Amino acid sequence: MNNPELENIIEIEGLNTWYGDRQILSDVSLNVVHKEIMVIMGHSGSGKSTLLRHMIGLNKPASGSIKLLDKEITNLERKELHKLRRRIGVAFQNGALFSSMSLQENVELPLHEHTKLDHNTIRIMSRLKLELMNLSESESLMPAELSGGMLKRAGLARAVVMDPEVLFFDEPSAGLDPVTSAELDDLILQLRDALNMTIVVVTHDLDSAFKIADRITVLDNGRQIITGSKDMIRNFPDPRIVNMLERKAMDELVDADDYINKLTR
Repeated sequence: MNNPELENIIEIEGLNTWYGDRQILSDVSLNVVHKEIMVIMGHSGSGKSTLLRHMIGLNKPASGSIKLLDKEITNLERKELHKLRRRIGVAFQNGALFSSMSLQENVELPLHEHTKLDHNTIRIMSRLKLELMNLSESESLMPAELSGGMLKRAGLARAVVMDPEVLFFDEPSAGLDPVTSAELDDLILQLRDALNMTIVVVTHDLDSAFKIADRITVLDNGRQIITGSKDMIRNFPDPRIVNMLERKAMDELVDADDYINKLTR
């Protein structure tokens, strides 16, 4: 009998993406298994956010395969892709709440849009998720009245209100103080265990990555350096990984002659 814990929820093979004449992703291949937290890391411009957009079907690659929940999404019709997205949740970097709606109305919105549940059931489901995020006493507040950490948790509450099978989270710790960031890390781990979700997180925060990840994928200039366990990442001898872990500037890796040649090409 197959072990459901080892089931591939996401499978990416040979992914290539171009913006004009610039290649953004080059031959990226990885898989994410059931209930795994996969963290995607890399410096700014490494392609990690582009990879996330491909995973949720917002961008189409030049070539390669992306399977999400056993569906090949690179050539999926719009109606089928819309249906598939009901099974996933996406928490955006800034929360992406509607400013004209209260916190509760924002969280309830996916249920109104994608289900035929009655008003009372929707209210109960949204309050359960707000309680999970420790936001139940703030449900009547408007987004402008929320702190940065509350906005993140509110966006997360909306992303999981339909109990998705897969959660995608873009830069959860961006703009947060260390204490609030650590609390959000704990919340991500609790969500995975409580709701049996598979989670993909894009982050530049080393402390957060090594706290929540089961495995980590590191990108550099659109190329996949490594996908592996936290111990594999810590012990990987590639100087780009070493510099990342030691928080050294990427410029330290640039050969002077190569740099001059690049500028005078």
